[in-house]
Amino acid sequence: MATAVTNEVIIDWLARFHDIVAKQRAYLTELDSAIGDADHGVNMDRGLAQVVAMLDEPADGSGVSTGALLQHIGNGLLTSLGGAAGPLYSALFLGAGAAAGERTQLDAGDLAGSLRAGLAELVRRGSAESGDKTMFDALDPAVQALQQAADDGAGLGPATAAAAAAAVAGREATAPMLARKGRASYLGERSVGHVDPGAASATMLVVALAEAAAQG
Repeated sequence: MATAVTNEVIIDWLARFHDIVAKQRAYLTELDSAIGDADHGVNMDRGLAQVVAMLDEPADGSGVSTGALLQHIGNGLLTSLGGAAGPLYSALFLGAGAAAGERTQLDAGDLAGSLRAGLAELVRRGSAESGDKTMFDALDPAVQALQQAADDGAGLGPATAAAAAAAVAGREATAPMLARKGRASYLGERSVGHVDPGAASATMLVVALAEAAAQG
């Protein structure tokens, strides 16, 4: 189990994220078919494949700080991910990278602070709030759980596991919500009863982080 997030853990995180998305592409497409453009699964799979390939050289992320690597990923996501997801995921990683700065590794508290800064950048970019039925509804409780676990003295593995559980709960909580942002908001009451596809993919991101921490 990793005791800190290093560049190797970050690269593994992105690879695991892509693996989960690739396996669940049809599920994401099904969710997006109900309240979106039916392209979230394809866009996420294709875009993440490009970012993972970008990270293969150098494979260990040597020679750069953790913050620089996170920002490199953020820039890659901006150019690789299609649809509305690209700028939002990009903002998350760019903000996290800026907060991480010149560190070469992040403990649970550092990671929570970086992701909180990334989430703030995502909100600035997308103007999402809790209850809008967006990826924010999975990411916000995940970051809060990560911070609480870190404050309680939990190590990286248990802290990221708590974040993953909170993201899953946040994702499921989007089903009864009325969408207030994005294309889904145009459906009005018809958006109720469907899990938000952005919250679903964001949960995959956090689950992949927990897996990478557990194996690192």
